Amino acid sequence: MTAAGLDTRPAMRTAGAQITGRDLRLALPPLILALAAFAFVFQAEVAAAVRVWIDSRAYNHGFLVLPIALWLAWDRRRRAQGLALRPTLWPLLAIIPLGFGWFVAERLGIMEGRQLAALFMLQALLVAWLGWDLARAFAAPIAYLIFLVPFGAFITPALQSFTARFIDVGLAVIGIPHVVTNFTIEIPEGTFYVAEACAGLRFLIATIAFGALYAALIYRSAGRRIAFLLACLVVPVIANGFRALGIVVLGHVLGSAEAADADHLIYGWGFFSVVLLLLIAAGLPFRQDTPGPATAPARRAGDGMPLRAAGPWAAAVLAAVLAAAGPAAAALLSHEGTAPRLALPGFVATAACLGLGDAAGPVQHFSCNGAGLTATVRVLPAGASPGALRAAIQDATGERGAEEVETATLAIPGATPRVWRLTTIETPPRVVATAAFVDGVPAAGGLAARARLAWQSLAGGGGPVVVVAAALEPASTPSGLDAPGARDAARGVLRSFLAAQAPLLQAAARASAAPAGHPGNTSP
Repeated sequence: MTAAGLDTRPAMRTAGAQITGRDLRLALPPLILALAAFAFVFQAEVAAAVRVWIDSRAYNHGFLVLPIALWLAWDRRRRAQGLALRPTLWPLLAIIPLGFGWFVAERLGIMEGRQLAALFMLQALLVAWLGWDLARAFAAPIAYLIFLVPFGAFITPALQSFTARFIDVGLAVIGIPHVVTNFTIEIPEGTFYVAEACAGLRFLIATIAFGALYAALIYRSAGRRIAFLLACLVVPVIANGFRALGIVVLGHVLGSAEAADADHLIYGWGFFSVVLLLLIAAGLPFRQDTPGPATAPARRAGDGMPLRAAGPWAAAVLAAVLAAAGPAAAALLSHEGTAPRLALPGFVATAACLGLGDAAGPVQHFSCNGAGLTATVRVLPAGASPGALRAAIQDATGERGAEEVETATLAIPGATPRVWRLTTIETPPRVVATAAFVDGVPAAGGLAARARLAWQSLAGGGGPVVVVAAALEPASTPSGLDAPGARDAARGVLRSFLAAQAPLLQAAARASAAPAGHPGNTSP
């Protein structure tokens, strides 16, 4: 039974069923238009992904994902022989919860969540356009598109912790005296720091992307593919621990931490190339790349019916409409006004941080024992989106486009807020503390503050958002923030400076609780 030329049952492999030139002429135009609609609706997600591919070495492989997926599809073309193009609407039902997931991620300002939801919608479109059997034949290239999304950076702190702990245990076993504080390892010959680049994320992501391709080509059973992917997940993490431990041990042997640390990333790529070759060699004995016996189920009534033009168009139009629902709802709720001018006191100088230039204004400069400190206040309008808050914090920290960025928290006892978001950038060295005031409530600017903004976008109300930042640029030294005690010193300077800013911070909290137009606020 068909509806609008759309077969709602899986097509069966038969001698007479196959993709014809007429089928492609009917089905390709609606698919191309649907893809164009997806690119337009989710252009922000696409642009953000491409920026990450360019800026981050951990995700440079993103440019290769689409060509690899197309090659995998070409490699599996024989599996499509005897299968007809039978678009079906059922997979498009998945776009409804995915659209809701996209909306939640957009309200919370989580770009990776938006990108994943958009990609899953695209995969649902491809499955609907191909039909169940053809989608099964091309499951590997469709699934491989997941690597278009640059996700996974959130596990970097966990990888850093594992690596530091691995080094700690390894040095204890070897018998080298050492002290480990968070991500800092001190031995008599010098100090090592487990930075984000040393955490092994780029090696882990690259290994998983390669492992997925290798498993798709070498294995046929799901069990062997999953087992190999698990190996690609575990082996790089442990191997990175041995690599980092080896660098510290080499520093002990050479008598110099700097000598052992030189070009360690280059050596790391060589080390992981060997690890990757060992993974390939370990997986070869279990290969299943020989073609299996072809089976042809009995012909079913209706299998030979020609594809109708309405089928692909129905799938394409419905997919585009469902996918656009979330962005349309988000656009309707985006009602940001003009940021008001707030009558806030300026930052005050301290004994360690002397003021430079004007002692008031949204941007002030200080000199803290030779290090430069820039203090800023930025006001976002009432109804600001969580994405706008995240962008304001990224602008204040300078982390957008930076390669080595670490995030943590800075506790300031007795201050309001007590917990600040701490961002450390390696090159050029920069340590930034940021906080946001949302509806009178201070926050470090993380998920809690963005969730409050998301709720306000739905329930209405709320005042302007005030973002406060203090960026310290330590005096230039050859080792920068990797010098012994440099990070602790920078945190100490920021802690003492911000603890002295109670008048400004209290005024910022009151102003954020007052709606725009309140007597405490003045419009521009």
